[in-house]
Parts: sequence; structure tokens; C-alpha cells
Amino acid sequence: MSNPPNPDIEPLSRSQILIAMAVTSILLFGVAKLWLYLSELQLRPLSLSAIDLGFGIALGLGLTGLSAIVYAVWGVYRESADFYLAMVLKPLAIPDMVWLGILPGLSEELLFRGVMLPALGLDPIGIVLSSLCFGVLHMTNAQQWPYGVWATVVGMVLAYTMVETGNLFIPIVAHVTTNFISGLTWKLNMLDRSKPL
Repeated sequence: MSNPPNPDIEPLSRSQILIAMAVTSILLFGVAKLWLYLSELQLRPLSLSAIDLGFGIALGLGLTGLSAIVYAVWGVYRESADFYLAMVLKPLAIPDMVWLGILPGLSEELLFRGVMLPALGLDPIGIVLSSLCFGVLHMTNAQQWPYGVWATVVGMVLAYTMVETGNLFIPIVAHVTTNFISGLTWKLNMLDRSKPL
């Protein structure tokens, strides 16, 4: 079963993708700030230490490796991921992978793990509900359910890490690392496949 591109959706340009990433990040950040403003919540702590940085990078590399395994063994997920990543990454240049890591990684973590998770509860129910919302954000349509399932699993790992460590910095670093490495790897593989023999 293949996910053909939606003929109703025009491919976006590099500028459009970068602007969409920036606008989406600003909107997610705005929702997080508004949620904090309207509630009694406080943003989860950010403890910036070399150990936490290393833990976040290691977690991000672990998630990236696990994603590669899931990509290799689950064909429906591979098709879904390729469709989603082609839509987002194909127009981007290699240096844009830095923005792909930072913008969504920071804004999504601030909203989903920094605000939504504590609002729903720092418990298994809060972890699952915030992760389901995170998964839905990553679905472009119902056919993309495998990508949404994987994003939900990643969301649960990041949420669990935030609950266990109490430090929002770790999932932020893990998310940025995962986005950057996965995006760069996918982009380089696509460039390599397009080279003439």
C-alpha cells in the first residue's frame, strides 16, 4: 500500500517550508505562553548542565537509532515517514537541518512537555494524553497514522524523561538532536539516491 502524494496539495518551496516552520514554532510558543498566563502553571525547570546536555544528546541519538530500526522493519511506517519527510525536507538545503532541529524541537517541547504535560498531570495519564496530542500534530492526514503512532511513542519517551528528571532541558536537547540527525540522514540518503550511477 503506497501513499501517493495528495494531488490537491502543491509542493512547497524552501522559503515556504522555512516560513511555515517559523510560524508554527511561534504559534506553539504563543500557545504555551498563553496557557501559562491563563493558568496557575509554571514552565518546567530548565537545568543547563553538561551532564544534562550529554544525557539529552544520548537520548536523542538513541531515539534516532530506534527510529532507523522501526523505519527498516515496518514498511507502512517507512512509506508514511517518507511521504511526510519528502513533503517537509525535500525543498530544504542541508544547512536548513539546523532550523529543523531547533525550531520544532524547542517550541514543541515547551508546549507539550513544558506546559501541557504538567497541566494534564505528571503521571501516566498526563504522559499518554500529551503524547497523543504530540502524535496528532505530526499527522498530515489519516493515511499518516503510522507516523503519528511513532511520534506518539517518541512523545511518551520524552514525557517520561521530563517527569523522571524534572528537567525540560533534557527532552529539548533530545528532540533537537533527533530532528537534526534524522532530517540530515534522510536528506543525505535522498541526495545519494538521486545521483546518477
